[in-house]
Parts: sequence; C-alpha cells; structure tokens
Amino acid sequence: MTLVASEVGLGVDVGGTFTDFVCVGDGEIVTGKSASTPEDQSVAVVTGATRFREKATRFLHGTTVATNALLEGRGARTALITTPGFCDVIEIGRQDRPSLYDSFADRAVPLVERALRFGVGAELDALGTAEAVAVSLLYGYRTRSAEEEIAAAIHARWPELPISLSSHVVAEFREYERTATTVLNACLMPETGLYLNRLAAGAAAAGLPTDIQVMRSSGGLISIAEGAALPAAILLSGPAAGVVAAGALGKALGKQHLVSFDMGGTSTDVCRIDGGRPEVLYERRVAGHPCRMPAVAVHTVGAGGGSIAWIDEGGSLRVGPRSSGAVPGPACYGNGGVEGAVTDANVVLGRIDPQGRLAGSLPIQHHLAVEALAALGSQLGLSAPEAALGVTTVVEEVMAGAIRTVSIEQGADPRRAALVAFGGAGGLHATALARRLEMAGVLVPPYSGVFSALGLLLSPPRTDTARSILLEPGSDIDAVVGEARRVVAARLTRSGAREVNASGFVDVRYRGQSHETTVPYRPGEGWDELLTRFHRSHRERNGFAREGDPVEVVTVRAEAVARPLITWNDLPPVVPEGTSRLPDRTVITTRGPADAAVFARGGLAPGAELVGPAVVEETDATTFLDVGERAVVHESGALEVEW
Repeated sequence: MTLVASEVGLGVDVGGTFTDFVCVGDGEIVTGKSASTPEDQSVAVVTGATRFREKATRFLHGTTVATNALLEGRGARTALITTPGFCDVIEIGRQDRPSLYDSFADRAVPLVERALRFGVGAELDALGTAEAVAVSLLYGYRTRSAEEEIAAAIHARWPELPISLSSHVVAEFREYERTATTVLNACLMPETGLYLNRLAAGAAAAGLPTDIQVMRSSGGLISIAEGAALPAAILLSGPAAGVVAAGALGKALGKQHLVSFDMGGTSTDVCRIDGGRPEVLYERRVAGHPCRMPAVAVHTVGAGGGSIAWIDEGGSLRVGPRSSGAVPGPACYGNGGVEGAVTDANVVLGRIDPQGRLAGSLPIQHHLAVEALAALGSQLGLSAPEAALGVTTVVEEVMAGAIRTVSIEQGADPRRAALVAFGGAGGLHATALARRLEMAGVLVPPYSGVFSALGLLLSPPRTDTARSILLEPGSDIDAVVGEARRVVAARLTRSGAREVNASGFVDVRYRGQSHETTVPYRPGEGWDELLTRFHRSHRERNGFAREGDPVEVVTVRAEAVARPLITWNDLPPVVPEGTSRLPDRTVITTRGPADAAVFARGGLAPGAELVGPAVVEETDATTFLDVGERAVVHESGALEVEW
C-alpha cells in the first residue's frame, strides 16, 4: 500500500511528561514534542498540532484521559440498574484477594455507591442525582432488548444522562466482570466525552482535521464518537500504539519474537509480540477494577525518566513509582524540582549530554542534577556518581521485573526475543535490561522518542465483538465463528474502512475449569485442529495439558481490521544529514569512567557500526552503548545492538 499523495497523517500521543507529534506524507516525516498539560490534555494536543495544520489531512490520537480520570477518582457519579438480588455483585466480587499475604491490601471501592444501586422495578427518582447510568441484567449477554427498553425509559425522563448497557459494552457471561466493566464504562463516559468534544472543537478552531480517530486498547482505531461512547475500550490508548509500531518494525526486520519496551517520563510499558501479533488479553484490572475488554497485554510499572529516587524506612534505595512529571520535572529541568530522578542520574553519568537540550528546547541544568544526586547519596554514604549508578541499577531491576512478567510468567522464554526500545528514555537502559535477561539483542527504532505517535499512523481501523455460547466437540463451530466474523467485517465496512480482514477466536477450557484459554480459529479447520491448538497453548501457559479430558468452548470472539493509513514500507527512506560525529565526552559506565564516542543519529548512514562505550543522540531520545556492546544501523534506520 502506498500513501495517497493527498493524505498526510498526523499522529498525536499524550504522555505523562510530553505530548508527541509525528506527521507523515508527501515523502517526508516531521516530528515534534511539547510539554503535556495534565489539567486539560487537549491544550497541548491542539497547540502542538497547529504547526502541522497546513499539511495534515488525517488526525489520529492516543490519549490517557480515561485512565487518568479513573486513577485520579474523577469518574462520574454513577448509578446501576440490574436484576433484583444482584445489586451488590460489584461489591461482593470474587473470592480472590488483591494481595494474598498482605492484610492491608483492600479491594478497590466500588464505583457505584450503595444508594445508587437499583433492581429492575424499583423507584428510580434518585437517578436524577446521578451523572451516568450502567444497566447490566443477569442475562443481558443473551439478548439486548430488555436492557434497551430500560435505557429508553431512562432517556425519556433524563435525555442528557449517559447510559451504558452491558449488552453493548461486553456481551459475555460472568455477571461480576460484565457488570463491573459496564459500570467502569459509564463512570468514564462524561469525562471522556467532554475531553473528546473539547478536542474536536479545539481542532476545528485551529484549522485541523476534525474527523479524529482514537486509538483503542486492542491495537486499532475507532472514531471519536465511538471513543466517547466506549471509554473502557481506550484505557490503554497510548501504550497500544507503541506496541503496534514495534510489531511493524519486527516484521520489516524479519524478527518473530519481540518485547516492546516503552520508557517515557512517568512509566514504562512492556508487551510481548510473537509472529507480529501482540499478546492480547480479554480481561485485566485497571486501578483494581475489572475491565473485560480486549487490550494488548501491556504491563506497566511506575519507572520512567521522571521517577523519583528515595530512601525507604529500612535505608534502602528505591525508585518510583512517584514521578516528578512534566512540572516541576526532574531537577535538571530547572523548574523547581529538587528530588533526584532517573533523568538526573543519566545526566550525572554523562549519558545524557550535560550541556544539551531535552526535546531540542529545554536546557539541561547539570549542576542541579548533581546537587540532587549528591543529596540522595549523602543519605547512603555515596558520591553523586555512585548514587546515580545506584538509581539506574534499581530502576533497571524494576523494569526487568516487568519484562519477566510478560515473558517468563506467561511461559515464554525472553532469551529468544529482541527488545524493541523506544520512548524518550528507552535507549538509555535497553541494553542493560536485555543483557540482564540474556535476550537476543536490542532494536532501537528510528524516531524512537515519538514512536507511539508513529504507531498511531501504522494502526488499522478496528472493531471487536464477543458472544458467550456453550459449544462442545461435534457442534457446528464453523457457523458461529463465521457469523461473528461477518458481523465485525460488516460493521467496519459500514464505517468506510477499506481492505477489511476478519479473524475469529474462541475461549476454550477443560470442563469444570474456571478460566479459559483464547486460541485462534478459522472456519473449516475443524475440532481436531482446534483441540490440538488449545492443548498446546494450555501447556505453554500453564505447564500442563489434559488431552483426554472433555473440552468446551464458552465464548466466540472476532476482530476486524482494515488498511492502516501507512505501512512501515511507506516511511521515507533514511537519508543521513549533517555530521555523524560529535565531540567525545566522559561517561560513567558499569566499569567506571570512560571516554565515549558520541554520534548524531541523523548523520548515521545504513551500515554504520558503533562500538561502546558510545552515546547516540537525537532530538527527542538518547541511546547508550556500554562497554562491549556493538550497534549496526539497519536500512530502516533502526539500531541493531548485540554484545
């Protein structure tokens, strides 16, 4: 596919510290960053995007507004209408505990207070005090009509009240998870809708495209109207785009097994990618609340460039999850931050240019970073450089734990995977992580500092569906899966998407199990192929398979994707500009101080070889090669690092 000459895509991804911009079209790619505005993300989005308004014809967006609203407790006052006798299911939940051996770890407080939970037929006058309503009947997953009748009655009386129906949000069995997800969706509708409407209005006023598409957690794009109606589907909007981009790079380089590693200013997101397809989960918890919506299996830890280093009560060095954010930011920003952060540690170690400018504009205050790390080190009897090495060691162990979670704990061997490092800080720590886990190498993609924004342009329009149904071997599974595929393909085609492809999946379990394994299924493959695939997947994930036991399918899923705006091959070829060598400088490696070669990434030609210790600088990211590490510039512009 070749990008239509008249189409120029603008991808905008909001992070905790910076908002990233990538504009692709007419044979060129332009990137940019601006400080995020947490109080209203749309301010930074629209302000930064105006520089591209003369070019951009398509506007694709990754946002954290739904996640932030949930984490910060800014969800709407929500009411729940359900089957009589089931009003408290969201509070009863399951028997499992958030932390088995921590008696102080409590379950998340339900998003609906007891006074606003109603059984069908109850007096609903109190709904007038609610800001959103969730409707989840016990058998709502079987039929929509009963919930739709309730919604119509509420709408007739309170026409402005947002309503979320379980039969529309997640038509699956298990009343607790379905109800909790529906409540979560309703709770986030007002805040998300307000933000997206404000964004659309701001874009129109600034002369930007108003047909905005939003990234959904499952790795595809939906319209801004769909995003407002289904905020539970965009909780992982930004991280999902980076995973899509990592998968596209892996395909271009012929890499089958990857782990994406996105280290930004506030957090780090990792995800396993096999055969070009990210691991997808159909249920996860967000801030302690179940969300039964398809999402790339991103695992997030509070470790980023802005993560603050501190000493716990036992005298041990800790890093994160508290972050300095964009304001005041790490001490080296010079905006009032005084606590040492990971970025300050990299400045003290010389891995970030002490005389440089972050994101090309923010001058680094080296002396403030030294003061912050010296103050930290004084509590441990360490010098500023020693404290800085301690900070990087601790934060790297936190991130290594995240990679273990998405690989070893899921039955996958990280030693066969390459680590795809991006985000503003990813390249500074990637090789240390990969070597610690004995991974196959590191890939640092071009435009790594704005890679998630680029991923928006590489993401396809997408829709998903699921239907709970009980099937056993011998039943007509082809008809059920085929129908689900036709439904999602037709839905996406009606939206105007082109080159639509649909895939089917089924949730399978041994009879009597309380959990399922999701495996792909194409009509015509038959039960024998499905069961073989299930047993293999079950063994990989759980360490065993019971091939003689009865098996049943409990949910049929389908996803449809269409042609993305661009593919990796549509990106302009890498053309070196300017000098590749910059003045050498002293850096502190894992073996002590050393003179490091410094390279300007924009001047590196494909085939160039770099040997550590070395630093590779670009406007919005930095890569550090330690002693014994070697990088080669691929034709795509990616750095392939080995040791």
